[in-house]
Amino acid sequence: MTRLRGRRLSILALGALVLAATGARAQHAGHGAAAPGADAPPRAGRTYTMEELHAAGGVPRGWKFTLPAGDPAKGRELFRELECGTCHALEGLSAPPSAGDAAHAGPELTGMGSHHPAEYFAESILAPNAVILAGPGFTGPDGRSIMPSYGDSLSVTQLIDLVAFLTSLTGDEGHVHGAAALEQTTGDYRIRLVYAGGGHAGHGAPSRAAGGHLQVFVADRQSGEPVPYLPVSATLRGGGMKPRVLKLLPMVDAQGFHYGVDVRIPDATDKVVVSIGRTTMRVMPPAARRFTKPVTVEFEWEGP
Repeated sequence: MTRLRGRRLSILALGALVLAATGARAQHAGHGAAAPGADAPPRAGRTYTMEELHAAGGVPRGWKFTLPAGDPAKGRELFRELECGTCHALEGLSAPPSAGDAAHAGPELTGMGSHHPAEYFAESILAPNAVILAGPGFTGPDGRSIMPSYGDSLSVTQLIDLVAFLTSLTGDEGHVHGAAALEQTTGDYRIRLVYAGGGHAGHGAPSRAAGGHLQVFVADRQSGEPVPYLPVSATLRGGGMKPRVLKLLPMVDAQGFHYGVDVRIPDATDKVVVSIGRTTMRVMPPAARRFTKPVTVEFEWEGP
């Protein structure tokens, strides 16, 4: 791969990214951390004292690094600029490397967004030897990853957008719906919307034979763990069509626990509104008032 000349991703920039992503903004003399290069409003964070941070081991209880949401369209263009397709095959965007380059060919990326969280992709880009996978396409003769590090050639915003594009790759790259994977953080939740397969449909009834499956992954924004026992629904909206409300049921597949429904998304759809009601499980005192407020998030849905 050729490397894009950009701002150097310094340790200081990464520190700012971590603070912005987690929302754990410990303040000194009234100076808080701001989300880097984000178009969306800053996420509401919880307030801690420095003593509380130290008592919990230096981070808030239940803390987990969370990468901010990026722009998959910009990440797609960056994928082209970096010439990632010379090493990675991607359906609808790049062809497999030629036989002469087989020794340097990386894994195919088609559908890869369904298998790994955003933070895994970020680590693979910045520190490819942090997790080394054995086998052709992953390691060289020295046993190290053949993926070069881009830690010194990407800006923070570029990294976030590139990861957003990679997480959008859920297996239907030739016909991407709403960037295939969309993510927002609101209230106590981190919500990821995925549509697998399906193609196009009119306004008929959903059918498993159509191959479409809408998935909503709801995780605790603090720990990153899935949150069960929630009433979840999705409303499909678009010009010229009557809003269609879908009830999502809890289920488990190869991607883990999620709320889902078999459905083909109509062509006219331009928004998917996900609604999460108050949890039906008992909330214990340590988590008082968490998961008890209904939330609604709106995802822009783009055509193919």
